[in-house]
Parts: sequence; structure tokens; C-alpha cells
Amino acid sequence: MVNHQTIGQRTAHPSTAHLSAEDLAALRETLHEQLLFRQEQLQQLAGEVTSRTEVRLQRQDAAQIEVHVKLAASARMVLADVEAALARMDEGTYGICHLCRRPLDRERLMIVPQARYCGRCQQVRKAAP
Repeated sequence: MVNHQTIGQRTAHPSTAHLSAEDLAALRETLHEQLLFRQEQLQQLAGEVTSRTEVRLQRQDAAQIEVHVKLAASARMVLADVEAALARMDEGTYGICHLCRRPLDRERLMIVPQARYCGRCQQVRKAAP
């Protein structure tokens, strides 16, 4: 096999070859903004619970407490996904489907930058029992 690469020329990692440097920079910035937002959201949710007195918590409707708990759980899940996406960027594995190992569509990453799966594999995962 002949390699036509010029000496000193750097090729893109296979996982990010379909993304431009500008795309990757924009995606990294979006992920970082999401990271900060989720961290702040979790701090606010934790602050609400710890700053209120027991009497006030007891007066809260059980449904409100359940919503609060679910919001915090959702924020933690998204935060973990964002942190994992940033780690994949640092490792050079960002943009590759965890199941089929094909590159994720640029459009998918622009909409869901923390995506781990291509659209097809995501549908298969959702359809599985």
C-alpha cells in the first residue's frame, strides 16, 4: 500500500475525519457550556434541598419532591454523558458509534454533541427490550 502523505503533514484521527476543525471546536464549546450548565443546575437543586428547613420540606407535596429528585437524576445523567463526550474528544475517539464503530453523522453530533451511537444503532437500542 502506498502512503501519499507528505512528511510533516498530520492526518485527522479516523473518528474525526468527517468533522472539520471548526466543527470540533464548536462541539467542544457546546459540550463545555452544557457541562457548566448541568453543574450549576445540580448545585441549585442541591442548595434547594439543603437550605430549606425540615418543616418546609415536610409541607412540600410528594409530587414536587419526586419531580425535584427526577430533575437532579436527569441532570446527573446528562452531565455524565457530556463529561464522557469531552473525554472521547481528548482521547481521539469522539464521533464513532460505540456499537458499529462507524462515524456518527455530523448533523447528529451538531444536534446531540454527546451522542454515543449513530442513528441506526440508537434505534436498535431503543427497540431492544
